[in-house]
Amino acid sequence: MRLNRFLAAAGVGSRRHCDAVIAAGRVTINGRLCTDFSAQPADRDHVKVDGKLVQVDRTMHVVINKPAGFVSAKRDPHARNTIFHLLPSKFPRLFNVGRLDTQSEGLLILTNDGELAQRLTHPRFKIAKEYEVTLDRQWDATLASKLTKGIFLDGKQARVEQLRSITPTRLRVVLRQGMNRQIRRMFESVGYKVKRLARIRIGNLRLGDLPLGHWRPLSKSEIASLHRMP
Repeated sequence: MRLNRFLAAAGVGSRRHCDAVIAAGRVTINGRLCTDFSAQPADRDHVKVDGKLVQVDRTMHVVINKPAGFVSAKRDPHARNTIFHLLPSKFPRLFNVGRLDTQSEGLLILTNDGELAQRLTHPRFKIAKEYEVTLDRQWDATLASKLTKGIFLDGKQARVEQLRSITPTRLRVVLRQGMNRQIRRMFESVGYKVKRLARIRIGNLRLGDLPLGHWRPLSKSEIASLHRMP
């Protein structure tokens, strides 16, 4: 692991910030100043920033079934509950991969694996995400083509990859984009209000029967599957 990734994983800051820390001569490895960005600390090396030892937590991946009313962030300035209040207090430092708006529910991945997080969130990978949508009244199926062909939100084309009805008011929707409140705003554009929105799948990973407000660790096969996704 390159030095900037090591420092980022240890909680020093973003990779760009860690690059600046290295360039400023604030990092030592085994007592020696290190400004080599390509340096790769070994497991037994002592890495210090400003004289303080920094360590990387063991890699961890968990999935959580987020309830409505919880914020997808570490802290909230309005003192609302965050998704991290649902985890044990002594967990390693984790961050959420993507977000769900406060009133939405469902599948969120939490990890300290920056490489996997980048793979799942970068727009060029276009990872499929599936949602269950409950509308305020019966869905008019003739409007589906408007959402699959795309509409403009904030000057960008927003489109639904797939849409199918489960009941007259419940739909399954697949996105490969991640615009702010995209599903709610798209349905509003065709005259509907979303009463409930729950994410049930990211790529090959499904929420399954995990209860609302609960979490579980990802299995090795699930982690490998997420890494394999194109």
